[in-house]
Amino acid sequence: MSVAAPRFVLPDRDALRRAARVVYASMPPTPQYRWPLLDEAVGTCVWLKHENHTPVGAFKVRGGLVWFDALVRGGPRPPGVISATRGNHGQSVAFAARAIGLPVTIVVPEGNSREKNAAMRALGATLVESGADFQAAREHAAALADAGGLRFVPSFHPDLVAGVGTYSIELLQAVPQLDVLYVPIGLGSGLCGALAAREALGHPVEIVGVTSADAPAYARSLAAGRPVEAPVTTRIADGLACRVPEPAALETMQRHAVRVVEVGDHEVAAAMRLLFSTTHQVAEGAGAAAVAAVMQERDRLRGRRVAAVVCGANVDRDVFARVLAGADH
Repeated sequence: MSVAAPRFVLPDRDALRRAARVVYASMPPTPQYRWPLLDEAVGTCVWLKHENHTPVGAFKVRGGLVWFDALVRGGPRPPGVISATRGNHGQSVAFAARAIGLPVTIVVPEGNSREKNAAMRALGATLVESGADFQAAREHAAALADAGGLRFVPSFHPDLVAGVGTYSIELLQAVPQLDVLYVPIGLGSGLCGALAAREALGHPVEIVGVTSADAPAYARSLAAGRPVEAPVTTRIADGLACRVPEPAALETMQRHAVRVVEVGDHEVAAAMRLLFSTTHQVAEGAGAAAVAAVMQERDRLRGRRVAAVVCGANVDRDVFARVLAGADH
């Protein structure tokens, strides 16, 4: 059964090149490193793509820069923009909007990360707290956009996919012999960006999506062949806390036969500890999810060349302290 959604056209090589020019005007490429202690822990060659090294500590900034560049070139500016987030998309929106002087309102769920909220405010965003989860916040943001004449910044869009796809282009060009790439799935822009990069380069790498077992909407939807809403109970991987999948992203993943690995909060916490002990890198829950999947599948990865995307570093200090002390959240 096929997912009933419009066919999403992945950005081609020219679109990714244009996106790269926009991205690199504001930030350099991020590194991809192998860490010997991590190689030992996994039992094979592992590269980490360090999207925790961007100006906002997460991969999302790339998409925001490209989306706002298209907005500026597309006609009259709106009076302001609004979006919803658990944190990293909101920082991306605020970072890019500040550069062109547009007012930004960001809707976050109640009880959202204090430090992500503080980072968005520091970038000039006005925050509104509404709803119990991301989906509720997104619906409220859409209503505020209609009421106030604001431009709504989506979390999934061709320009966002082209922007974040630039990190996969960097990785696949730097490590052309790569066999498997693990990419976390929030709403799907990073995974679709990786698919776009693979197609643009003609690279044979297997791309594996990583979801939270405590936010299984994409895993269940791909298994069912249709969008399936699923409850979110993760307490650590807020960047993966999707209750309702994006139909266009889901259709793209199904069309490209993406395999999905689910990781529980305990596995994510263990991966956060492993990353710190083997690389001294700080990763938030979503940022460590791909490494958690690598650890879950390490027996099948022996002798293969593997990469995992560390998609973000923005974890609250008290949460990270508890995780390093051995807690799951």
